[in-house]
Amino acid sequence: MAGQRVLLLVGFLLPGVLLSEAAKILTISTLGGSHYLLLDRVSLILLEHGHNVTMLLPSEKRLAADTKDKGKSYQVIRWFPPDDYQKRIKDSFNNYIEKALDGRKESEGLVQLMEIFGTQCSYLLSRKDIMDSLNNENFDLVFVEGFDFCSFLIAEKLEKPFVAILPTSFGPLEFGLPSPLSYVPVFHSLLTDHMDFWGRVKNVLMFFSFSTIQWRIHSTFDNTIKEHFTEGSRPVLSHLLRKAELWFVNSDFAFDFARPLLPNTVYVGGLMEKPIKPVPQDLENFIANFGDAGFVLVAFGSTLDIYESEEVLKNMHSAFAHLPQGVIWKCRSSHWPKDVHLATNVKIMDWLPQSDLLAHPRIRLFVTHGGQNSVMEAIRHGVPMVGLPVNGDQHGNMVRVVAKNYGVVMQLNQVTADTLALKMKQVIEDKRYKSAVVAGSVILHSQPLSAKQRLVGWIDHILQTGGAAHLKPYAFQQPWHEQYLIDVFMFLLGLTLGTVWLCGKLLGVVARWLCGIRKVKMT
Repeated sequence: MAGQRVLLLVGFLLPGVLLSEAAKILTISTLGGSHYLLLDRVSLILLEHGHNVTMLLPSEKRLAADTKDKGKSYQVIRWFPPDDYQKRIKDSFNNYIEKALDGRKESEGLVQLMEIFGTQCSYLLSRKDIMDSLNNENFDLVFVEGFDFCSFLIAEKLEKPFVAILPTSFGPLEFGLPSPLSYVPVFHSLLTDHMDFWGRVKNVLMFFSFSTIQWRIHSTFDNTIKEHFTEGSRPVLSHLLRKAELWFVNSDFAFDFARPLLPNTVYVGGLMEKPIKPVPQDLENFIANFGDAGFVLVAFGSTLDIYESEEVLKNMHSAFAHLPQGVIWKCRSSHWPKDVHLATNVKIMDWLPQSDLLAHPRIRLFVTHGGQNSVMEAIRHGVPMVGLPVNGDQHGNMVRVVAKNYGVVMQLNQVTADTLALKMKQVIEDKRYKSAVVAGSVILHSQPLSAKQRLVGWIDHILQTGGAAHLKPYAFQQPWHEQYLIDVFMFLLGLTLGTVWLCGKLLGVVARWLCGIRKVKMT
């Protein structure tokens, strides 16, 4: 078995070795935050593989707080959006998160946010110095992020082939994958692949709602496209998504529901994985205090740390204080309520080594917001979860977690000390959750190629073959009436109706002839 894996690995990566020279690859991140972290990881992997990598980045204000000061080994072209854009984005994003925390509809806030990103994209495309610099580099390939529509337009403007990565599971974007509504849940439907009749009715209705929202989000870039592309060569955003040579997806079937894929779709779940390091000594000492009871890790991502209300913090703290386990909690000390004294089993930290703690042998539970990277890390290390999702893909992620028995879910705005304590106790004590997520971990670890190897292998493949036209179905070029066989159905319907009409006419003629014969006999 080991020999077969080595042969498979050599056969898959050999084209990269045979490439005559390193490729020049441009990676683009205009959104910052966790979107930047993913592209940063991709850039480093491609650089380690021998390619020349350049990243187009916004100013440091938009990067994740714990990484922005680190030096980069790849080349960086940095641009600085006007201050008023940054303020508008911050205000709009705050409004979007607050609506999500209150349980209100997110789509309106998301459309408003995307309108600002569209305006900002127009500013970037108008920066002649930056665009000329990118053109002069003559890149072989552009690597874009699925939610960063501006990066697609930059690649199109440079007239270079591009590949895309989806930072979440399937759902938020439509890029041509077959999606049978009978068992593939629509984004935000909160359904699993096991749908009853009413579930399928809901899924169909949600499809029309999702399509409308998708169209509104795409239309926020219409003015940018009209301004920077000449008439006759203006791209359609939905077509650009299908134009990507490859789509990498930051997920895995250990987490996702099984569904049809196209040949140019590649799972790379676990791409953010890094070598595990020993946890710092102060944390090791804290964990040792609780012996075999172990500890619970609590982390809600860099974005949500800012928005935790005092009421939620107090309820969560009360729930943690009653646990026999220790609790290591990523929570900003500046946000901690001054009238609450930390329980002896609770330790709060502004930053913590999340992956290293998830790999610790004494961890018993992960309390998470349900972000894609956090969930994938928990599955990789076989740690059951209690999810408190807030926005975006987090609700759908936790639907998958619950469906696969990796954990349970609660709504953040409905958390009380008693309900949260009950849920945590349920997951820690019921060994079925641990067994299920360990089985998911085995699925991830037992694959013949790692996510990193799949990424560089497929990139090398399309660099050597000059693109991925051989991986794309002809359906991408078909008009909709051909793709959905409307013309065939109309032809068959017309043929059937014509045949019925002709048969009716013939029967009428026969009936009249028989009636005529009968009348002759009677006379």
